[in-house]
Amino acid sequence: MNTLFDKIWDAHVVETLPGGASVLYIDRHYIHEVTSPQAFEGLQQRGVEVFRPGQVTATPDHNIPTTRQHLPASDPLSREQLTALARNCARHGISIFKVGTPRHGIVHVTGPESGLTRPGMTIVCGDSHTSTHGAFGCVAFGIGTSEVEMVLASQCILQSKPGVMRVRVEGELPAGACSKDIILHVISRLGTGGGTGYFIEFAGSTIRALSMEARMTICNMSIEMGARGGMIAPDETTLAYLEGRPFAPRGVEWERAAERWRALRGDPGGRFDAEVTFRAAGIEPMITYGTNPGTAIPVGGVIPPDAERRALEYMGFHAGEPMIGKKIDHVFVGSCTNGRLEDLRAFAAVVKGRRKSPRVTAWIVPGSKEVERRAIEEGVRDTLAAAGFELRQPGCSACLAMNEDKIPPGKYCVATSNRNFEGRQGPGARTLLAGPLVAAAAAITGEIRDPREFM
Repeated sequence: MNTLFDKIWDAHVVETLPGGASVLYIDRHYIHEVTSPQAFEGLQQRGVEVFRPGQVTATPDHNIPTTRQHLPASDPLSREQLTALARNCARHGISIFKVGTPRHGIVHVTGPESGLTRPGMTIVCGDSHTSTHGAFGCVAFGIGTSEVEMVLASQCILQSKPGVMRVRVEGELPAGACSKDIILHVISRLGTGGGTGYFIEFAGSTIRALSMEARMTICNMSIEMGARGGMIAPDETTLAYLEGRPFAPRGVEWERAAERWRALRGDPGGRFDAEVTFRAAGIEPMITYGTNPGTAIPVGGVIPPDAERRALEYMGFHAGEPMIGKKIDHVFVGSCTNGRLEDLRAFAAVVKGRRKSPRVTAWIVPGSKEVERRAIEEGVRDTLAAAGFELRQPGCSACLAMNEDKIPPGKYCVATSNRNFEGRQGPGARTLLAGPLVAAAAAITGEIRDPREFM
């Protein structure tokens, strides 16, 4: 009796080596400008060509500016990395979604929305949040630069098979809570090491009721509990999302693929190495108070007495303090976690008819040109503008301090991204992770508030 993970993994094993490690075949390899230059340099030094360029897709995202994208990046290192990506893709015949073109965006947003990410695949990228693609029933995980070179050269990777954990979430999600709150709740209970050694399969009625965009948020942050990746079994929601996408199969090929994907699931009684169940009724809008994603509490809660002292000192908080009412300076909505159209819609629904707080600097960043286009067509951009917000251009933006969108030292930012480590958004920046609804409440009030007050 095999789990879904076991079935996909085993189907891609080329060879099992003495000691148990697997040579794993990779169906889709995504690359970007930060972790690929050294890999291509390694290929050149060894005189090796990219083995299967048709299975590699590139997009620049980490270093690019989110305004005035027709101009070169201002940072010299960023410019060089972006130039190197374009040069290497041209040299090796790799498809690249260039800045400003209709398919450009964050690598973990463009892959799914273009139809390149499909159920049953093995997918890698030199980026830790490759687990996002697991929402489609894929075995998807991040790899290091030397492994990027390995996959470019051979379309295979050497990996040890992890254990499999099933995380069930059952019941109806309360009003005001979203998928980001689900995953923050789970991480807060299991801890940042709770998934170490495992690939996580998310299941249960709550998960099945989620949209594909919400599922991607869940799988995106599975690694923040130490897991190798996360996945969700494909279903009719998955197929409805993929049908008609630019690179999805069509006609007879679609019917055949859909039949395969409908059958892609674990065996009844499949053996999991660990299993835990959560009740959706107990999940509230969440926010972090510390310096790792496990420090999440309900937005109306108080900082626990056993909170890590160093984290509180960095954040300028104290145990026993309520989060409600804490002043904030910045709001960032975007990233591969919450930069999709559904997230922008949710944020806009709360701020509609209200005004941005004058004390807040807000960066609302779509995850791709497609998200930007649809946000404009649907009037989301107009709603944001009427409330005093600007819709910027696609990119990783303030998720990490690799571009111009940095949070100043000592300032507080409510961010819909995935990590709140010290300096993650800039030296001395103080990050509070939350979903788009909590971010919206903070943006219009200038402080932490429960979004259910405004819904």
